[in-house]
Amino acid sequence: MKSLKKIIVLGLFLSLGFNVSFAQTVKWDSTYRPGKYVEQVAKFKAETTSKKDIVFLGNSITAGTDWAKLLQLPQAKNRGISGDITFGVLERLQDVIDGKPAKIFILIGINDISRNIPDSVILNNYKQMISRIRKGSKQTQIYFNTLLPVNSSFEKFKNHYGKDEHILYINKEIRKMAAKNVTIVDLYPVFLDKENHLRAELTKDGLHLIPAGYQVWADFLNAKGYLK
Repeated sequence: MKSLKKIIVLGLFLSLGFNVSFAQTVKWDSTYRPGKYVEQVAKFKAETTSKKDIVFLGNSITAGTDWAKLLQLPQAKNRGISGDITFGVLERLQDVIDGKPAKIFILIGINDISRNIPDSVILNNYKQMISRIRKGSKQTQIYFNTLLPVNSSFEKFKNHYGKDEHILYINKEIRKMAAKNVTIVDLYPVFLDKENHLRAELTKDGLHLIPAGYQVWADFLNAKGYLK
């Protein structure tokens, strides 16, 4: 009945020549967790930790390599979960904090963008991550990565494509987060081609990296001295 009344009122306004605009609200879900989220978190909890650990925290882009082998650093720990979003990282962050690692490298957010989570919410979640790490593990050095570009020519992850303005805005705001014990690792330009896409020779699907891509990442970290 209420819907019918709304339609009648709307028709009346239109018949009188009023301009009627419709505000579109994009739905998003903070509760989404990947299918193997619980299993992966349990696996991480079972692993031993050390104050010398270098933790790589994020989604499938982080999960896609063996960091200890790639960097030749036994203390490098992979805490990437394929499909994860910022809310998922916040949910499992305490386990990382409790280990009091030497360094934490964070790369997360592209799946949030693909799921239409607002930029402001993503950025607020970043700030929460930094605040919680600072409070719970004061000696841990935080390294925050800018988001990587994507390449739509592969046509495999359509929800991630066509949202470059969000990637650019998030990265601009990430760069502003540099502060005491927070180092910004600006990966975005390192992986960018002349058309402002993810370099095709470094990806298998326009989103995820192949070994050559991870080597570029590793070389960049070493060249900047972030692993010392």
